[in-house]
Amino acid sequence: MRVMVFLHGTSIMHGAAAGRPRANRVMQVIGKDPSVIDLASYVPTEGAVAKVAAWQRGGAEICYLSSHRTAAAAAIDTAVLSTHGFPAGTVYFRAHGESYADVARRWLADVVVEDDCESIGGRPQTTAFALARAPGPEVACVVIPEFGGMAHLPDDPAELGTANAQAGQGRVRRFLRRRRAR
Repeated sequence: MRVMVFLHGTSIMHGAAAGRPRANRVMQVIGKDPSVIDLASYVPTEGAVAKVAAWQRGGAEICYLSSHRTAAAAAIDTAVLSTHGFPAGTVYFRAHGESYADVARRWLADVVVEDDCESIGGRPQTTAFALARAPGPEVACVVIPEFGGMAHLPDDPAELGTANAQAGQGRVRRFLRRRRAR
């Protein structure tokens, strides 16, 4: 199973977000806090390193999805992941004209774990939204609150993307039902 973990807002966040409530983190992005563009100072969201490591121990192949569009910016993300002890995995990014859905399908993700993009416009900005509307192979999507951390997700990668694994995550459960109906 290949698990693609979104980076910015899902598994890592700007340094000034550390120790702040989730709502404040979102407002920092909306308010253009200078730390948001200091890519090298990004830190893990709560539980992200441990959760991704658990998925890898559970047999998942881990890769990451960056919001950046250049190899140079993705290299900074790779350094941040390494600095904070994330499991090794390739960092993918969108080439010119590509969507996140294109990247997820091109690199054969079975599951995409991402945030709800609250600070940049919400659901229409998500990989899940694009995957649900474009033809192609099924990719399960787990959508969590932006900057909310990953500790609440199941440790077993086989449980990712299932409605039962998303207890307490009503938005995800509704999304998955909608996708199946299409």
